[in-house]
Amino acid sequence: MVKVTALFWDVGGVILSNGWDRQQRRAMVERFQLDEAEFEERHELVASRFETGRMTLDHYLERAIFYNPRPFTPRDVREFIFAQSQPYLQTLRFLARLAATRQYLLATLNNESRELNLYRIAKFDLRKYFSIFFSSCFLGVQKPDEDIFRLALEMTQRRADEVIFIDDRQLNVECARNYGLLAIQFHHVEQLEKDLQALGVTIPS
Repeated sequence: MVKVTALFWDVGGVILSNGWDRQQRRAMVERFQLDEAEFEERHELVASRFETGRMTLDHYLERAIFYNPRPFTPRDVREFIFAQSQPYLQTLRFLARLAATRQYLLATLNNESRELNLYRIAKFDLRKYFSIFFSSCFLGVQKPDEDIFRLALEMTQRRADEVIFIDDRQLNVECARNYGLLAIQFHHVEQLEKDLQALGVTIPS
């Protein structure tokens, strides 16, 4: 059995709340009284460019919301978006235990727009846990495209079978496994700890 040397982590839904998923967008629609169907249609048309770093947050807001005059400002919406991010404290405590061993390369592997990604890294001090951030906005490709797994492996010089990928979405887990990575679907920390131990990961008490 090949020894595990690295763990690649999703962020939204595993370590933190989702940054700009359906729930957060719906809350924004309600807060600013937008037409949800119209907003979601415009969001979907630009979402890929936004999450792969080819569109700034300001440009995204212009395309998705401020194509018409509004009784609120882009700054109001930016602040609302950033405020949606909340930590999953149990996961962060578990990450701290794992990082303290210094036995594994810990990296993120997530889909996120640039400004929100940078905000969340700084706000929740994720550099304390992770050595590298494989975010879609930096790599120009999104999960579940196999190129994001290829790039992460090439940039860390790891073999697929020595890396565990952790994500809360089944499709992403399936695609990682198809590319040869070990993969765990995250449900809660207790389950994750047991699954990691079953794959040979050493976790201090």
